[in-house]
Amino acid sequence: MTSSPHIIDSTLRDGEQAPGVVFTLEEKLRIAALLEDCGVKELEVGTPAMGDDEVRVIREIVQAGFRFDKLCWARAKEFDIEESAKTGANRINISFSVSDIQLSAMGRNTDWVMKQIRPMISFARQRFDFIAIGAQDASRANRDFLDEFIAACLAEGVDRIRLADTVGILNPFSTAQLFSSVSQKFPFVDFEFHGHNDLGMATANSVSALLSGAQSVSATINGLGERAGNACLEEIAAALKISSGIDSGIHLAGMQELCKFVAQASSKPIHPSKPIVGEMVCRHESGIHCNSLLKDELSYQPFRSSEIGRCTEMVIGRHSGGRTIKHFLEKQQINMSERQTTILTEQVKALALRHKRGLQVEELIILANNLSKHEF
Repeated sequence: MTSSPHIIDSTLRDGEQAPGVVFTLEEKLRIAALLEDCGVKELEVGTPAMGDDEVRVIREIVQAGFRFDKLCWARAKEFDIEESAKTGANRINISFSVSDIQLSAMGRNTDWVMKQIRPMISFARQRFDFIAIGAQDASRANRDFLDEFIAACLAEGVDRIRLADTVGILNPFSTAQLFSSVSQKFPFVDFEFHGHNDLGMATANSVSALLSGAQSVSATINGLGERAGNACLEEIAAALKISSGIDSGIHLAGMQELCKFVAQASSKPIHPSKPIVGEMVCRHESGIHCNSLLKDELSYQPFRSSEIGRCTEMVIGRHSGGRTIKHFLEKQQINMSERQTTILTEQVKALALRHKRGLQVEELIILANNLSKHEF
């Protein structure tokens, strides 16, 4: 890619479409503020066609003084565009289904799509500074028709083209092929990728898209969204920086507070092993790992924990080694001989196995104090 990637957040729109998720206005304002603090430059703030209450909420967000661009999502209908204009948002994404399977389900066809492009864009141009066109289900569309659709939208002067993997069927290789193809056929176009996670590849596909010609991606915090969710914004930003050396402008350390708040507001807990923000991402127990981590934090981590706003943690348990236990106790001002440390390590393993968990600090100190009463 030739420029810094543009990451668009869709937590307030596509994220809230996850079944059972409802954000209050106060929660949306807090999420928006945290996203701005983390460096996100554009938010998809909602779907105004949902009704007057949604229009009012979006208007509140628009008028709150945030610096990021505010984008509304709309179907290819004048009503949706008009409702979006009522919010005061400066950007709109007009979505067209482009696959035969979706068009058939709607009682439409590709001819109908092509006839709607000019009037919808013309109608929106009178009301918005920036127009993005979304090709919904682009990953299942006929490629010749998709090229025709893109060309027609560009002829009307749209500012960005979103290619959506609406049911998450792409993989990193097919994503790269898609964006390499369209960027070669339509150079200097801002192509956006919007990925869903049905097969567990949305984040990888988003990174692949950016490395293969896309300029923008849209994603959600924690991957919140319908079915298996969307691509994770925090994981995309981290993968770009750590795996590809590309700075997206997203402040990773701030993602801890943001992701936890979205999890709380959505009632969708963060899995302990979730990359970047899960409780276990900087937590270690293996003696081999911990021994090396004491010397260099990067020996068994892809990043320094401070980069993501965390601290490296060592858990004492069944897989702990003597050096780690000795180091841990020294931090508690408890010194053990080598013989004592060896015996204590065996006691730790036995207690962890008995309770099927790691040891609490108090439990380790009790074992150590009991052992220190004996001479070896």
